Amino acid sequence: MMRNPSQTIGNLIERASMTSISYIDAEGYPVSRAMLPPREREGIKYFWFTTNTSSQKISCYRNNPKASIYFVDKRFFRGVCLKGTMEVLETKEAKEMCWREGDTMYYPKGVADPDYCILKFTAEKGRYYSNFKSENFDIEEPQPEA
Repeated sequence: MMRNPSQTIGNLIERASMTSISYIDAEGYPVSRAMLPPREREGIKYFWFTTNTSSQKISCYRNNPKASIYFVDKRFFRGVCLKGTMEVLETKEAKEMCWREGDTMYYPKGVADPDYCILKFTAEKGRYYSNFKSENFDIEEPQPEA
């Protein structure tokens, strides 16, 4: 049993060599996509990803916000699945918060590119796998840093 899920899972996320997100498509099937690591995160509750507004997942999340994200630490063969909801953000503030130098490679018109948006994931619960065992856990609000 994890003594401190936020710390254990947070450390795994920092070491994760792969991130995937999942959504439900228009026909009701689950679909998973590999993603760049989250641009921002607050604890293990809130995550922000960048993506193309024109991608199929955007319309799917707008129709059904249920989502999951999965982080894998291949070196130690462990992972975590977080279940929750995904929100599509197109505000200037969200886009500027996640913008990084070099992003014009993906979004040539810069931070105001209409094909650039942010996915904000809010975790509700999770399942952690390590040492041939799995365990469920609930997600708490991140604690302010002291």
